Amino acid sequence: MERIESQRQYEDLIRKGELTVIKFDASWCPDCRTLDRFIGGVIEEHPDKEFYAMDAEQFQSIAEEHQVRGIPSLLVFRRGEKIAHLHSKFAKTPSQISEYLETLESKI
Repeated sequence: MERIESQRQYEDLIRKGELTVIKFDASWCPDCRTLDRFIGGVIEEHPDKEFYAMDAEQFQSIAEEHQVRGIPSLLVFRRGEKIAHLHSKFAKTPSQISEYLETLESKI
């Protein structure tokens, strides 16, 4: 999963017409490393979405703007708008994330 390295890159990615999923994480976070071990399979199941990772501490103002209170958190954007947010306590297993993404598809 490609990492977002700048504010400009983040802004460009969230403006796309496709669903853009951004994983907010931190280098010291054990739950983030656990998610990294299985997220590849989730990404393969959802080829219609683009997935990126972003350090919540490096981009603290963006994390605060979107109410990222725990990590890892998955935020979904389309055309510059946050349309969904999977909070960290619900992002612990592949099935939780897949179910969330599938439910999201039926709402948009």
